[in-house]
Parts: sequence; structure tokens; C-alpha cells
Amino acid sequence: MRKLQIGLLQQHNTSSIEDNMQRLAQGIATLAAQGAQLIILQELHNSLYFCQTEQVNLFDLAEPIPGPSTQFFGTLAQKHQVVIVTSLFERRAPGLYHNTAVVIERDGTIAGKYRKMHIPDDPAYYEKFYFTPGDLGFHPIQTSVGCLGVMVCWDQWYPEGARLMALQGAELLIYPTAIGYESSDAPEEQQRQREAWTTVQRGHAVANGLPVIAVNRVGHEPDPSGQTQGITFWGSSFVAGPQGEFLFRASSEEEACTLVEVDLAHSEQVRRWWPFLRDRRIEEYGAITKRFID
Repeated sequence: MRKLQIGLLQQHNTSSIEDNMQRLAQGIATLAAQGAQLIILQELHNSLYFCQTEQVNLFDLAEPIPGPSTQFFGTLAQKHQVVIVTSLFERRAPGLYHNTAVVIERDGTIAGKYRKMHIPDDPAYYEKFYFTPGDLGFHPIQTSVGCLGVMVCWDQWYPEGARLMALQGAELLIYPTAIGYESSDAPEEQQRQREAWTTVQRGHAVANGLPVIAVNRVGHEPDPSGQTQGITFWGSSFVAGPQGEFLFRASSEEEACTLVEVDLAHSEQVRRWWPFLRDRRIEEYGAITKRFID
């Protein structure tokens, strides 16, 4: 049995980066004291979700990797002897920026990073203005606690990325996330969207025989431009087992600092019962690389 203690931090964000980071540090300390070995943070956790508007001066939020945030979380990882999955606004070069997940090893070093591949461009989610699509591909990151298939938010709607991570030995699929309700949608539509988001990721768990962890932010963040009523992030962070079963699901309204135990060895048993990888007809999948088949 390979039992892994996984900590999730679902938080609201304020306009104070220092406040956000200090509260994250407190949550990391709490989870580590409870026995966490791996701690996962939400997407772009240091600041408000700045992509609600297109403003050139907001590029000042970006930082290099390695940089101040990797130093901050590296110190925490080493102090508490935990692996931490972070999500940062990366300044790669002047005019070149990425939405990047960085995995910090428990000795404080960078185990690896993943640059968000799928970049949305929707009202209040103007990410294409800020982020260049990732160029590191879909490759899991090896750590002292296991092989982590880390992706970011919008990537969670695409089965291809999850499959490629699984085919390369990922033991967990992990998605730092910032997603919420559009204020003009009816309550019924809001709930359909939240359930669709949950269902598609549980499908990745089932199709690949792997646990899935999605950590979302929570709470309302106003639109600085005043053009919309802002975003109410729907929280609902969850852990699903390799058959899609809920191991944990957080509130849609409250913060969460939660420890969840995942049995990594169970994935192999599930794959023996449901041998989807064995039965794949890979010789017939060539057209998947086309945009559309006429």
C-alpha cells in the first residue's frame, strides 16, 4: 500500500499579495503539522485573478522562475519537509509571459515546472492577453512523493493532456484552478457549469485509472473596470479516486484547509479490472492531431 497524505488549500484572495502569501504559509504549516506530504495550491494564488481586464501594467505582477515566490515556497517546503505545487505568473523575458505551475521538492529545490497549454479568452477571463501558450508539453514531474501529472485550470477540460500524462507514468493528475460563475447566468446554469467541470475531471480519473486533484479558489473578486459584476469563484475543490469516486469535495462558498489520504497502489488494481490502456486502438488514432476532420 502506498498511502499519500495530500493537503489542499482552497482560499479567497485579497488585493494584498503579502496577505495572500502569509495565509498560504499558515495553511501549509497547518497541513504539514497534520502529516501532509504533498500540498497543492490554487491557480495564481499570490494575487487577485487579474485576467478580468486587459491592463498592460498588470504584467508587473509577473516574476522570473526561479524568483521570489519559488524562494518563499522553497523555504516553506524545506522547513516543513513537504512537496508543494504552486501556480505563478512567469516572466520569461520582456514581453513573454506564462501561467506556470512549479513543483517544489521537500528540500526546497525546484523539481520541475509546467506551462499552461490551453489558454482561454472569454469575458472576464482574458488570459490570452497575458499568457503565451506553454511550450514544455505534457510531461509529469518526478518527486520524492511520486510522479505528478500537473496541469492548470483550462487544461482540465481536455482529455488529451490527461492521457499523455498517464502514458508517461503520472501517478496523480493535479489541476490548480481559478474558475467561477458568470454573474448574469441563472442559478441553474451556474450549477450545470460547476457539475460539468467536476464531471469531466472525474472522467479523466476513470479513463486513466488515476486519482485527480483539483484545487480552486473561492469567494467573490470584483471587476476593476466595473463592466461586469466580477467573478464568484465556486470553490468545490475535490479529490477523485481512480474510479471517479469522490474522496473529498470542498464547499462552494467557504475556504478549505484539508488533508486527504490517497492510496496510489489502488490505481494498479483498478487498471487490472478496467484495462483501458491495454485495449486502446492506437493505430487508429492518427487523426486526433487534426483540428477537425471534414
